[in-house]
Amino acid sequence: MAEARPIRVALLGAGSVGSQVARLMHEHAEELAERVGSPLELAGVLVRDVNAKRDSDIPAELLTTEADALIHSSDIVVELMGGIETAKEYLLTALRTGADVVTANKALLSEAGNELFDVAERVGAQLYFEAAVAAAIPIVRPLQESFAGDRLQRVLGIVNGSTNFILDQMDRFGTSLESAMAEARELGFLEADPTLDIEGYDAAQKAALLASLAFHTLVTPEDVYREGITGVTSELIADAKSNGYVVKLLAIADRIEEDGQERVSARVHPALIPADHPLAAVHGGNNAVFVHAEFSGDLMFYGAGAGGVPTAAAVLGDLVTAARRRVLGGPGLVSTWDQRLDILNIAEIETKYLVRIEVTDAPGVLASIARILSDKGISVATLNQSASANPSRATIIIGTHRAQEASMRAAVTELTNSDSVFEVTSVTRVEA
Repeated sequence: MAEARPIRVALLGAGSVGSQVARLMHEHAEELAERVGSPLELAGVLVRDVNAKRDSDIPAELLTTEADALIHSSDIVVELMGGIETAKEYLLTALRTGADVVTANKALLSEAGNELFDVAERVGAQLYFEAAVAAAIPIVRPLQESFAGDRLQRVLGIVNGSTNFILDQMDRFGTSLESAMAEARELGFLEADPTLDIEGYDAAQKAALLASLAFHTLVTPEDVYREGITGVTSELIADAKSNGYVVKLLAIADRIEEDGQERVSARVHPALIPADHPLAAVHGGNNAVFVHAEFSGDLMFYGAGAGGVPTAAAVLGDLVTAARRRVLGGPGLVSTWDQRLDILNIAEIETKYLVRIEVTDAPGVLASIARILSDKGISVATLNQSASANPSRATIIIGTHRAQEASMRAAVTELTNSDSVFEVTSVTRVEA
C-alpha cells in the first residue's frame, strides 16, 4: 500500500506561539500522523531575519523570508505573525491558491474576517481560528457547530487573562491597582506597554468575534463599547465585596429583541457579578466564556486563555482538523456573518447599577437623591450609608433595579450638579 502524501504546512511567524507549534509538530509527529491519516510536514517557517538569534530550536534550513514561495508550496498555512495588513495579504494569497488557513490573529479577523471568509467560500478553502479568542479554551467551534441548531441569547466572558489577574489580586489580596499591574508585568502577563490589555482593546477585539459568531452578523471592534480597568479602585472592590459581588472585566454580547426586531449589543467594561456566579471563581490569568442559549440553557467554557503552549495547542487542533479534511475530503464549514442585525448603542442597553456617591451629611439629602433617580425612571433596590472621613460628609452606595444606560447617565449629570453631592465616585454596571 502506497504511503500517504505528506500534508505540507507553512508556518508564518516563529515567536512564542509559532515556535511552540513547530516544536509540538516535531515531538508528536507520529501521533499527529495517525490522527490525520497522513504525515504533517513543516514546509518552512517565515521570519523577518533568518540570522536573528531566537530561543526556539527550529532547524535553520526551514527558516525563510520568501513568503510567496513558501505559501504557494503548502497545503495549509498557519499564520502566527500578528498585525493586520501584511498578514491579510499573505492569507488572501494562501486562500486563493486553495490552501486552508489557520490563524490566531484576532485583530485581523475582527477587521477583515468577512473578506477572508468570502474568498475561502469562493475557492472551497477553509479558515480556522480557534486560538484567536481564548487560546486553549474551545469556544469558536462550539459557537459555529455545537449551537448551530440553537439560538444564542448571550455570551458573557472573561477573555483577557492579564486584566483578570490584576482584578483577582485586588479582590482576593487587597492589592492596589498599581501594585497588581506591577506584579502582572513581572510575571509576564503584561507587556511593557499594557494599553491593549488594561484599556480593553484586546477584549473588544475578542468580543467582536464572539458576537459575530454567536449572532451570525458582522460586529467590528468599532461596534464594541469599551472601557478598561484603570478606573477600578480599592474602594470599588470593597463596595462590590460588601454587596456580594466581584469585579471582572467582561466581554458581553447580547441578542436583544424588542417589538419584533432583533438587535445586537457588544460591550467590554468592568462589571459586578454575583460572588456565587461561576465567572466569579475564575482566578489568576485564566479565561472563561459563559453562554446562554434558548434551548441548551447555560454553559461555561473555562481554561488558560493565553500563553505560548496553550495557544499552540489550540492552533494544533485546528491544524489537525484542516489536515484531516485534506485527507478525507468533503466540504468545509464556512462562517456566515451576514445577518446584518443592527448594533445597539450603549445608551440603549439596560442593566443594574451600583452607584457610590459622596454627599453632604444633612437631613433631606437621601430624599433629594431618590427623587433625582426616580425622575429618570431609575428604581432603588438597595441603599447603604456610611460615615466619611470628613465629618460633614457621608458615603451613599445605591444598588438599582434594571435601568437604561441613557437614564443613568442623565441622573449622574443631575446628581453631579446637585448642591448636596460632592462627587459621584463610581457607577458600575451589574451583570449576570
